[in-house]
Amino acid sequence: MTLGVVVFPGSNCDRDVQWAAEGCLGMATRFLWHEQRDLSGLDAVVIPGGFSYGDYLRCGAIARFAPVLEEVKAFAQRGGPVLGICNGFQVLTEMGLLPGALTRNQHLHFLCEPAELLVEPGRCSWLQGYSSGQRVTFPIAHGEGRYQADPELLQQLEQNGQVVFRYARNPNGSVGDVAGLSNAEGNVLGLMPHPERACDPATGGVDGRALLASLLG
Repeated sequence: MTLGVVVFPGSNCDRDVQWAAEGCLGMATRFLWHEQRDLSGLDAVVIPGGFSYGDYLRCGAIARFAPVLEEVKAFAQRGGPVLGICNGFQVLTEMGLLPGALTRNQHLHFLCEPAELLVEPGRCSWLQGYSSGQRVTFPIAHGEGRYQADPELLQQLEQNGQVVFRYARNPNGSVGDVAGLSNAEGNVLGLMPHPERACDPATGGVDGRALLASLLG
């Protein structure tokens, strides 16, 4: 099992993902510079958190045009597992792999704190190590994590079982308490909280381990 980790100018959680995958789970990783196109030999891809291209314009709006993401999109459309964390979730919405948008937090403050989440795995392949209604705690660290979707789209997502993470206590004003979504097929997951920071009891608990461990079968 080899996990590809995309790196943009401004990424700052790429090594966190590498540490969690290699140090906690013994999984091989490979960094993918934003100008690369070679995804050969990879079993899954993570778009990590940070400030891709400085988050100029909107978060993820420039990153969506990166050469590596053309290949990631094709990989996802073939059924390959793709995970977007924080800025990576923003990028996935800009790419059109996930619906809706992420906007400024309700009170316009950057939030950095533990967040209690409710999990509804549905068909999401990344979440089969969790049970329906399970409560987990992942750290959040974002200024633009407020999920937005019109009522019709939100209803459709809920009916399809695509709202896979909800905030137990909504910190940022996201509609429907949405903290994470999957695509209809279940191979693409985006979430604002950081599961890679919840893989070691010494740093943030271990509630995030099952998410990455899902790749090991």
